[in-house]
Amino acid sequence: MISKMKLKDVGIIVTGNTPSKKNKDYYDSNDINFFTPTDFEDGRINDFEESVNYISNNAKEKARILPKGSVLVTCIGIIGKVGIVEKESAFNQQINAIIPNKDIIDNRYLAYWLISKADYLRKKANAPVVPIINKTDFQELEIVVPDMETQKEIVNKLNKMQKLIDLKEEQKCLFEDLIKSQFVEMFGSVELNDKNFEEQEISSIADISSSKRIYANEYQENGVPFYRSKEIIELGHNKKPSIELFISAKRFEEIKERYGIPKRGDILITAVGTIGETWIVDTDEPFYYKDGNVLQIRLNTNISQIYFKYVLDILISIFKSKNVSGSAYAALTIEKFKKMKIILPPIELQNQFADIVKQIDKQKFEIQKNLEEMKKTKENLMNKYFN
Repeated sequence: MISKMKLKDVGIIVTGNTPSKKNKDYYDSNDINFFTPTDFEDGRINDFEESVNYISNNAKEKARILPKGSVLVTCIGIIGKVGIVEKESAFNQQINAIIPNKDIIDNRYLAYWLISKADYLRKKANAPVVPIINKTDFQELEIVVPDMETQKEIVNKLNKMQKLIDLKEEQKCLFEDLIKSQFVEMFGSVELNDKNFEEQEISSIADISSSKRIYANEYQENGVPFYRSKEIIELGHNKKPSIELFISAKRFEEIKERYGIPKRGDILITAVGTIGETWIVDTDEPFYYKDGNVLQIRLNTNISQIYFKYVLDILISIFKSKNVSGSAYAALTIEKFKKMKIILPPIELQNQFADIVKQIDKQKFEIQKNLEEMKKTKENLMNKYFN
């Protein structure tokens, strides 16, 4: 038997809150998990045992406490991330929670259904400043609820597929760890330069720039792609970005002639917000990018591009550890970046490392291909069950 119900009919819906930060007693011990959107990964059920932030027992009466098994959904800012709490927990106002009626719905079935509706929720929440799904709209969403046995069969199939995806993700991480350990073995500590390699400021080995500013009235619906930080990040992770902004071919040609444009082999690095994500430009297709948020690096000396990218990752990690303010990092300005010092081992050693990376990357590529196929299979299953 299949029923169509509203979310408010399958459980109790609660919007989170944040106990006053002014009262230090509310945060003086890690007694109760306190979840915020930063705890969530996208596209999967997050099984929450521990949070990044906590509240003390003193705040229990001021927070909204959920029982084990409750389902969380981010509903402000980044919409549609989903998790299940594994023990009694609190959560902030950017999250709606559903305490499911166990006689009606399986909590993992509900969580998978919510993931399948993430794009719909994001479109519904489309707002000029901060996207939001309020509790009133959220609880009116309609969900198809089959009998419990069918729900558990669907959950079982999706769980198995997710486990296969997790194994592939773990393999990718192991290969990344292998590259990092190989780097340390060959080059030692970048910060300490304990192998006494030549050392120079980045400004002496590369031309560093940002783009010419593009104003909002210069964007159009099609033309030359204009990449922001999020598109650069996706390209750096070998993902095809969804391009939302374009500039005219005429404007692009004007910029190209007067200021120059990125070329194949240049390195773009995000410098504001999510700092240090890199993309080695691997296309001759025209594009431009957001000024200030992205730095452009063009190596002008005999240095391995692959070696440079990996040493750059380490330098950015050091920079972030020294330039954090609260929960945010200071912007990586051109001036700061130019003064970073880089160790320069003999080019033969750099090339040897690059060859190792290329071999590992071939294996990573095959894993990534399998991973994308598995994710597509999971997506197809969710469409079959929920759409």
